[in-house]
Amino acid sequence: MTNLQSNADRFEGLATVYEASRPAPPVVLARLLCRYAGVERPELVVDLGSGTGLATRMWIGLAGRVMGIEPGDDMRQRAEEVTARVPGGEIVSFRKGYGDDTGLMSGCADIVTCSQSLHWMDPHPTFAEAARILRPGGVFAAIDADMTPSFGGPAEAAFLSLRRRHRALEDKLQLTPVKRWDKAGHLGRMAASGQFRYTREVLAHHVEPGSGARLVELALSMGGVATLLAHGAEESAFGLDVLRREAAALGEVPFHWGYTMRIGVK
Repeated sequence: MTNLQSNADRFEGLATVYEASRPAPPVVLARLLCRYAGVERPELVVDLGSGTGLATRMWIGLAGRVMGIEPGDDMRQRAEEVTARVPGGEIVSFRKGYGDDTGLMSGCADIVTCSQSLHWMDPHPTFAEAARILRPGGVFAAIDADMTPSFGGPAEAAFLSLRRRHRALEDKLQLTPVKRWDKAGHLGRMAASGQFRYTREVLAHHVEPGSGARLVELALSMGGVATLLAHGAEESAFGLDVLRREAAALGEVPFHWGYTMRIGVK
């Protein structure tokens, strides 16, 4: 089993900006997963790598109980604080754990999700743990947003450039021993794991309010950007200065978020 504590530590201290800038998955994905699981209202949904609970709270009003599994204390505390203020949030709870070690009973869940988190987990132990806690016929889903919202113009181009440049600079400097798995390979690894009898991929999108301020916060919520800044990198070294300038001129615009969901039925 790979030690991925550095992956969890990568987001320590980012909970506030993460919650403010990251998108919440569209509810249509939850409804679709219920159909694949063959239930109108799942008794228990487990969200692995739940972060600040953006995807965990998607299930309020749709499930009997929801549990977020999150190793980061900062993220988990923020999730609890925000969820406590949401009507119906009493059905949601959070506990410390990992994708490959939840501490939950076998066969307890109807649906298990990883939203914007599977690429930070060792895939095959995570699939095995998801299959263990799923009941027969239960569903596992990796839900991933394209983290560059579509809205057009120079600020979008600056954000895309920043994403390329900060990843290249971080890979070059090797500042922390993090390990990630490519999202494009999720479905193939799920099928090859032997844990699921049926796998497939579906696409969705939704629109949220956007702005230049939110775009800058989105950049600051990225672990690679935070790591570079914490180690003294200049903003100009990876384009954050350009993004700030273009975002200042953006104003309020709709952000179109694309989602890819990879499904595995046990």
